Amino acid sequence: MVTIRSFSREDAPFLQQNLYPDMSLSDISELIDAWNTRVYNGKYFEMFAVLSDETVVGSVSLYERSKHIASLGAEIIPEVRGKGAASSAISLLMQYAAEKGYRVFLDQVRADNAASIRLHQKLGFESDAYVYKNQRGRDVVLYVKTIES
Repeated sequence: MVTIRSFSREDAPFLQQNLYPDMSLSDISELIDAWNTRVYNGKYFEMFAVLSDETVVGSVSLYERSKHIASLGAEIIPEVRGKGAASSAISLLMQYAAEKGYRVFLDQVRADNAASIRLHQKLGFESDAYVYKNQRGRDVVLYVKTIES
């Protein structure tokens, strides 16, 4: 069973081993503390640990774009990918976000990320399939999903 929860400093070794190998444990602990402020660039933001059978297997994030629009992101460790952890975690996160008043989810997906494209399609996101350049100059496709209030 997949669940999500806030990260704690005890998760720093997992994050260093699996997601941030170039960061020190101290820096990762500070990053976790920053995540737990629930603010990034002056907007609401939360980062959650994704657990499968009580074991951390990745992360999902929720970032406010406006009062009713948010972006979601997921990163699952390679050995667990393709087993439904990301879709389950994002579904849980969308329910949580809807309870907070978000009604539209808008995600940028790299145009060459076939797995993320499949995931968004599986979750009912729609796209006009137009390729945009993001702030980093990467080719991305926008995916949108609305939630009934």
